[in-house]
Amino acid sequence: MLIPNLEELTRNGAGGVPPRQEISLDSLPFPPFEMRELVGPTDLSAFDNPSRKLAYDYLDPAVYEKVFDFGCGCGRVARQMMLQNPSPKMYVGIDLHPGMIRWCQRNLQPVAPNFTFFHHDVYHVRFNPVPGKPLTATFPVEDGQFTLVNALSVFTHLTQEHAVFYLRECARVLHPDGVLHASWFFFDKREYPMMQEHDAALYVSYVDPGAAVIFDRNWVVAKAREMGLRVCKVVPPFIRGHQWAVIMTRREDVEEAEFPPDTAPRGWARPPMGSRPDSASIGMEPDS
Repeated sequence: MLIPNLEELTRNGAGGVPPRQEISLDSLPFPPFEMRELVGPTDLSAFDNPSRKLAYDYLDPAVYEKVFDFGCGCGRVARQMMLQNPSPKMYVGIDLHPGMIRWCQRNLQPVAPNFTFFHHDVYHVRFNPVPGKPLTATFPVEDGQFTLVNALSVFTHLTQEHAVFYLRECARVLHPDGVLHASWFFFDKREYPMMQEHDAALYVSYVDPGAAVIFDRNWVVAKAREMGLRVCKVVPPFIRGHQWAVIMTRREDVEEAEFPPDTAPRGWARPPMGSRPDSASIGMEPDS
C-alpha cells in the first residue's frame, strides 16, 4: 500500500503540525542508549551534527532534496540530516524495528514534519519476530520519487535472496538523476573454489544469517546493471574488509567507477548485538 498523499503530508506537516522553520540544536532529543547500541555507535556525537555539514560530504548537495532512508533505525542519519544545511525538503525513513520507528515518530517527526517515519513490517529473527510476517515487502512509495536512496548498514544484513529484492526496490524508487548510497561487505568469489555457481554470499551466523553478510563484489555490480544501476563512486572501508560505501545511479552518461584496493588498517568492527535479550520490545513499553 502506498503512503497516501506523501508529497502533501511532508509539505504541510504530519498530524496538523506546521512545517518547521529552523531547528534548534537543543530541541532534538537523542535516542536512548539501548536503541543506540542496537544500531552500532553509542556515542552521542555519532547522532549529532553541530556544524550542519552534509551527512555524506562526498555526495552532491543537490541529491539531498528528497531522501528515502531504508533502514533508518532510531534516526541516526535522520537527525544529522535535520540539522544539515541544506536539509532535505522531504525525508521518508523506514525500519523493521517497531520501537525505534515509534521513537522517531514521537521525538523527531514533530520537530521536522517534512520528515516522516514508517514501520516496515517484515519478519526479523531479533527485531520483529512475529510469526506469519512476510520476509520482504515493497516500499510504500511511488516509482522514481527520491533523489537519494540511503541504505547504510542494510545490505550488510540481508541474505542473498533479500538483497536482490531490495536492490530492485531501491532502483524502483530512485529518481532518474538520483543516487543510491549503500554500504556493503565484499569478497572475491574467485578465491573460494568450493562455492556453487548460484552462491554469491557468505554468512557469519547459523542463528541469524543476517548478522553480517559478505557479497561477491562482481555479483553485486552485475545485479545492479540488470536493474539499470551502475556504480559511479566508491568509498573504501576505514577498517580492512569492513563496509564499502557504493554510490549507484540510473544515469547512463556517468562513467562507471573502479574499485580501489582495500588498503585500510586491520581492526575489529563486530556487528552490534545490544545488551537486552528482548531487543524487539525496546521502545514498545506501555506509556506511563
